[in-house]
Amino acid sequence: MKRSLFAPAAFVAAALVCSSAWADVTLPAIFSSHMVLQRDLANPVWGKAAPGEEVTVTIADQTHTAKAGDDGLWKVKLNPLAVNAKPQQLTIKGAGAPIVLDDVLVGEVWICSGQSNMQWSVDQANNPDLEKLTANFPLIRLISVPQVGTQEPQFTFQGQWEVCTPQNVGQFSAVGFFFGRQLFQTLNVPIGLIDDAWGGSACEAWINRESLAKDGRFSELLARWENIEKSYDKAKADEAYAAAMEKYKQIAADAKAKGVQPPRPPQHPGGMMTGNARPANIYNGVLKPTIGYGIRGAIWYQGESNAGRAYQYRDLFPFMIKTWRDEWGQGDFSFYWVQLADFMEEQAQPVESAWAELREAQTMTLNLPKTGEAVIIDVGEGNDIHPRNKQEVAMRLARWALANDYGVKIPFQSPTYKSMEVQGDKVVVTFDHVGSGLRTIDVSEVRGFAVAGEDKKWHWATAKVTGNNTVTVSCPEVKNPVAVRYAWADNPVCNLLSKDGLPATPFRSDDWPGVTISAK
Repeated sequence: MKRSLFAPAAFVAAALVCSSAWADVTLPAIFSSHMVLQRDLANPVWGKAAPGEEVTVTIADQTHTAKAGDDGLWKVKLNPLAVNAKPQQLTIKGAGAPIVLDDVLVGEVWICSGQSNMQWSVDQANNPDLEKLTANFPLIRLISVPQVGTQEPQFTFQGQWEVCTPQNVGQFSAVGFFFGRQLFQTLNVPIGLIDDAWGGSACEAWINRESLAKDGRFSELLARWENIEKSYDKAKADEAYAAAMEKYKQIAADAKAKGVQPPRPPQHPGGMMTGNARPANIYNGVLKPTIGYGIRGAIWYQGESNAGRAYQYRDLFPFMIKTWRDEWGQGDFSFYWVQLADFMEEQAQPVESAWAELREAQTMTLNLPKTGEAVIIDVGEGNDIHPRNKQEVAMRLARWALANDYGVKIPFQSPTYKSMEVQGDKVVVTFDHVGSGLRTIDVSEVRGFAVAGEDKKWHWATAKVTGNNTVTVSCPEVKNPVAVRYAWADNPVCNLLSKDGLPATPFRSDDWPGVTISAK
């Protein structure tokens, strides 16, 4: 399932073709043959028609009618449908020939969103050849939304639902597919997966710009972009790009003559205008055409592009979730994300870490209802920001969904920091969500803890599991400890997990930015 760029202008052309063929009744691409409707939900169905035109939507034994408004938009809500793995037809009829969508199933639908680690395909994950050989799942349906960055809300996109096969699964989101496969194999119901991930994307690009502006907490972020937008001159940008390309052609030709790899070609200066960082660009071009489609929830893997702005992310990320839920109009649907993996060189390590702070911001978002965090501090690859083990990442997300949305009795949450108690020169750390208890891997000593006294100087500590949910931490250099941290680094050396196999969540008991750790 290859994803391609699709310019907004092409949407208009496609819509005109459809309008001619279907007598003004059109549907966004999220509605197509082979789709999955969310079970037990009043699924919205919408589209465009001539103003005032009456549109009838039929499925199974129910029929609904709506009249297109002055803007041509119409919308109905289906009565909730029970799970159904037998193909059905959804018929939409206006003044002209009806639109008939075939092979429609009813089951569980999930959005698979974020940046490159969610976009990372099955072909790029571990064992892609074996994964594809067994990917014959007629009841799993896939759809991918192309990457279109724009400030203009889009009605539709280029794409359609497809039946999952060994031939098309390779280009689909690996985390998304492995997550959906686990749900299917556990629940035995149809699964619909919507992949709209965009590599390198910033969180603010996924949020309605009006909502960002009204909130007030993001005025500095928006002001910076407004300055960029005001200074952008398309004609000058085109001229500069053309000149740069002429120089590049000669450089590339020289490199080819020498038998060496030429450098990357220059990027158009206007790329940021249609790119994946400008506030609301992805919201309008990618997310908007799907908002309102019946879903059970969303899985999310993003944050790398916002590392370095963790304190802003504390507000931005939960705000994004809230605005999605508000606009979707389906209550607090489930939202589960992947915490940033371990990455970069192992440090001896300054305790200050942009990635650790971003992980902390992600964990703080658990304060929102119906959210969950898959901790993968043990899955990353220090030399690659894209760990290949997407199977384990997906399984940890699936645990959250299976336990909380489908009532499956399995461990799902990583151990989290609860409290600390100073006992002389030691600190006893208590964890929540330990499941069957705590354990270590590789060695009996717990690695990854640091302690500090009132001088705020950090030292590596010795730590051991001393109870079902406690770890005792100490360091000879710190006689009167006041704070403790665990796995607080870009790529920490740490080995604490639950006996159920879920790694402990990185944390700090303090909030002291700008200090460093002393090597032991």
